Amino acid sequence: MNRFAEMEAFVRVVEAGSFSSAARRLQVGQPAVSKLIAQLENRLGVQLLLRSTHGLTPTEAGRNFLERARRSIEEADEADLAARGAGANLSGRLRLCAAVTFARLHVIPRLPVFLAEHPKLEVEVVLDDRNVDLVEAGVDLALRMGTLSDSSLTARRIAQTRRCVVGTPAYFEKCAVPQVPADLEGHQAVIYDQAGGGPAWVFSKGAVQAAVKLRGRVRVTAAEGVREAVFAGLGVTVASQWMFDPELQDGRVRATLEDWTLPRIDLWAVFPTGRRASAKARAFATFIESQLAGGRNIG
Repeated sequence: MNRFAEMEAFVRVVEAGSFSSAARRLQVGQPAVSKLIAQLENRLGVQLLLRSTHGLTPTEAGRNFLERARRSIEEADEADLAARGAGANLSGRLRLCAAVTFARLHVIPRLPVFLAEHPKLEVEVVLDDRNVDLVEAGVDLALRMGTLSDSSLTARRIAQTRRCVVGTPAYFEKCAVPQVPADLEGHQAVIYDQAGGGPAWVFSKGAVQAAVKLRGRVRVTAAEGVREAVFAGLGVTVASQWMFDPELQDGRVRATLEDWTLPRIDLWAVFPTGRRASAKARAFATFIESQLAGGRNIG
């Protein structure tokens, strides 16, 4: 067995959490996987895995080795793809990270199409509204919205959508529909208390601008909570169209002040810094870009 087999066995054991599950994924016997891990640890002279009744956990040395091993496997996969030609199917594992609501509404429902195009590919989706460390989390591709605060990131903008003021028809029936941005100061607002949200907004209409500070008794740090608060009639909110897209289509919420504009919001494909983006990550970023650009609705 060569060094590549040892690396692949180690990566699969960490991903699967056990020798037996890794053996099934590699289509070999469990003793063969155990032997490969032992050979790898002996060759490196360090312990890579901690074994306990609760399962397997990488040591610090194991975590450091894991990312480099994954990178080597990805590079080998890319070499295979290049040799077979551009029409070859992608294979292996793709680990994605995206905000919970965006992924639930716009990524996961589109996975069947992508997976049907690449039947040998597995996808892991990490749902997190925070900006996780891609290298530490072993993420191949993150989908992030808004302004990227870290200029060192390897990223490209793949989509853009409008921001809008939304509320339920029942709320507007009770509290009236705002006609100009200043009217919002008399409304209750659900404030998205995250970067890219907040109470202060500047509306534009041609050369005219109107600054507004929303007031509200409810602040929420996650988009799912903002959605539920609006559905419950707690007020209006300023949000991306992506956050309320299904409900804007079926009428459960409605947008107002549509003759005024707010700053648009970008969607970025972000790749781990320091290494070339894998073919799988680039392919999925292009797929989502084409899906959103084509206005393909789900359901």
